[in-house]
Amino acid sequence: MANTWGYGAMTNSLGDIQNAKAIIIFGANPAVNHPVGFRHFLMAKERNNAQLIVVDPRFTKTAAKADLFAQIRPGTDIPFMYGMLHIIFKNGWHKKDFIDQRVYGMEDVMKEAKKWTPSLTANVTGVSEDLLIQITRAYAKSTPGTLIWAMGLTQHSIGSSNTRMAPILQLALGNMGEEGGGCNILRGHDNVQGATDMCCLSHTLPGYYGLSAGSWKYFAKSWGVDYEWLAGRFKDKKWMSKKGFTLARWYAGVLAGKAGEDKIHNGGTNLKALFVMGNGITSISQQAKVKEALDALDLIVLADPFVNEAAILTDKKDDVFILPAATQFETSGSVTATNRSAQWRSEVVKPMYESKTDHDIMFELAKRLGFYDQFTKGMLIKENKKSFKFPEDATDEIARIIKTIGLTGWTSKRLKKHQENWHLFDQVSMRGIGPMKGEYYGLPWPCWTESHCGSPVLYDVHRPVKEGGMGFRNRFGLVHDGVSQLAGVGIKDAKVEGGYPEITAKNIEKVLGIKLSEDEKKKIGKNWKVDTSGIIAAKCMEFGIAPYGNAKARAKVWTFPDQIPMHREPLHSPREDLVKKYPTYKDKPNHYRVDTRYASVQNKEDWSKKFPINLVTGRLVNLNGAGVENRASKYLAALTPEMFCDINPNLAANHGIRDGDMMWIHSPEGTKIKVKAHYSYSVGEDRVFIPFHFAGFFQGEDRTGNYPEGTKPYAVGESANTVTNYGYDIITQIPETKGGLCRVEKA
Repeated sequence: MANTWGYGAMTNSLGDIQNAKAIIIFGANPAVNHPVGFRHFLMAKERNNAQLIVVDPRFTKTAAKADLFAQIRPGTDIPFMYGMLHIIFKNGWHKKDFIDQRVYGMEDVMKEAKKWTPSLTANVTGVSEDLLIQITRAYAKSTPGTLIWAMGLTQHSIGSSNTRMAPILQLALGNMGEEGGGCNILRGHDNVQGATDMCCLSHTLPGYYGLSAGSWKYFAKSWGVDYEWLAGRFKDKKWMSKKGFTLARWYAGVLAGKAGEDKIHNGGTNLKALFVMGNGITSISQQAKVKEALDALDLIVLADPFVNEAAILTDKKDDVFILPAATQFETSGSVTATNRSAQWRSEVVKPMYESKTDHDIMFELAKRLGFYDQFTKGMLIKENKKSFKFPEDATDEIARIIKTIGLTGWTSKRLKKHQENWHLFDQVSMRGIGPMKGEYYGLPWPCWTESHCGSPVLYDVHRPVKEGGMGFRNRFGLVHDGVSQLAGVGIKDAKVEGGYPEITAKNIEKVLGIKLSEDEKKKIGKNWKVDTSGIIAAKCMEFGIAPYGNAKARAKVWTFPDQIPMHREPLHSPREDLVKKYPTYKDKPNHYRVDTRYASVQNKEDWSKKFPINLVTGRLVNLNGAGVENRASKYLAALTPEMFCDINPNLAANHGIRDGDMMWIHSPEGTKIKVKAHYSYSVGEDRVFIPFHFAGFFQGEDRTGNYPEGTKPYAVGESANTVTNYGYDIITQIPETKGGLCRVEKA
């Protein structure tokens, strides 16, 4: 199984936010979740008098610094952005030339935006007409503007549409490919982007290569293993091209076949074993189902520096193994930041006591499963080595293979040099000086060759490719509905005018107007993504073009359920009147091997009658993710020693709940949690907020006695994800934790 909780890579960088004249934030709270990075937001206000606009269901610490704040109803970001576009198009504030030359399908967006008048938008989102108009004018008239989001925008059944809608807004205003512009998605940990790039996912191979036979054969060759041997690891070769289970719904793979459970498509067997490496189990929604699945497994293996709370949640007593994994300070290697830059991390101390590094655990497992030689062979190929040095040779293996996002330049030698000379880079532009002149810090991908500088701003046609410039990628053919998909504008200093297709062995001579030698023809790969010879990249650099083409951005995606983003109410909506007008999708069979419900959940009943309160979840500055690590610190735990619920005093009083009382939160799933009430006007009377970092209690039951002696954290409590609602994105299957309902009562 794998984690599909991706929400996109930054097009620019945190430092580049200082170049913005306007900043609009949807579903993110960087003052709390990215406090160091938030200084760049504040610097933009100081340097440029940048307008800071926050759109969020609650008044956050980020909102406290905002010039304009809209307290939006959860799950209505698409209507809000369509409302903005309605005003933008009506007033002619859009960048017509940019759209004509670099965007496909915007006319369909314009047609939909006409429907979203300020009055309709206000009715659906809960944001007043006047405030919507004020925000739109401030953002559209202050360019360049950057758009920020995080999990508040993604964790919805329409999360994929949300993350398409935001770039469409930027495309309409011509904010893409501009310093101080772009879409800047805030990732959580230091290597969330790196884990995504390496595809700790179930629907792609590393580097976002698809699950086609061609991709598998490319990796088999690159790893130095026989393709048929690799295919033989599967039950049947056909399973190589099928998506696997996701992190969000692995439990369904265990529970399938029980009454009321969703059907799975998994080759005739349920999941029987779970191996967890560094992923807090309480970060997964549907904790009651997670517990049930944990109890039903044959084998549970948990590799973590701290006790993974799957071991505390389960009642299973046998065949549960806790492996002490080393921390980041006890290993080295590269991590990839939210802005696509890599940074080398050095080992501080050797692994302590009985702990082992993640890679050593995997190596030992591979040995026992009988494929250690195949598992490590890729690290020997580049220089025909007899032995490898980890992680340097693993880093070089990645650079050798991953062309799709341009990691060719990320050799261990270069990344170490950047780490050693980090002080020679400008924090805003990331440009190097002195011996690092001509490179950008961390070589943000795409970094096309071992001498390329990196690309600090994606899709910037105003700078040459050799300085990080490029157009939009050509991924979906040359023509659609009779309209060319190639850009109508070229890249600065390129020897190829206008748009052009992705470069292949077949078209390179025609596109570049060259003749390859017979030796080059023998060596060159089928296309830029699998060309290990480096010829395509080298020729493209010579001609000033990006290997992936220069096309139009797609506002319209004809392969998706909604070709343009459409508002659909959450599965558990507080507005039954709007459910009829903006219904969810039909149930989706075999969605990452699990039949997934949409309309059947939404239409089962009027959920708002029994569960009238919006449930909002989020992070705390002193804790992170599942909180396993942070709550083990007495100093961090002292700041928030127990699980709590921010509740509006008026809502609380109507239920007889005093500040500091214990209260129950009930979910439509039939689950409940017992937490301490915390009076707060940061949330309105129709919603509550709970943090998602706690564990140790389950539906009122104290399970902390399950911790091995000496390992109980200083702070324990109920998991928010025990009451987050059923619901999953139609494309990625990310859980709908930001659009659910609940009811409250005094405990």
